[in-house]
Amino acid sequence: MSYYFVYILECSDKSLYVGCTNNLERRLKQHNDSKWGAHYTKIRRPVTLKYSETFQTLIMARRREREVKGWKRDKKWNLII
Repeated sequence: MSYYFVYILECSDKSLYVGCTNNLERRLKQHNDSKWGAHYTKIRRPVTLKYSETFQTLIMARRREREVKGWKRDKKWNLII
């Protein structure tokens, strides 16, 4: 069974990035090391994984990603800690 992850990264400039993937380890490596990372994180390396949630379907994960991305920074930090 495949799982999907919604994750929050903290960038070197202390900003937060929210994303979704089916392979969290690979995606974190991409954000930090490869040209396949998101442009936002490429210019703010290194990034650190601060939080993740697991979902059984991509639809559920994308909905949660959209929800969290819409939050203000303080609310995201409250989720992390």
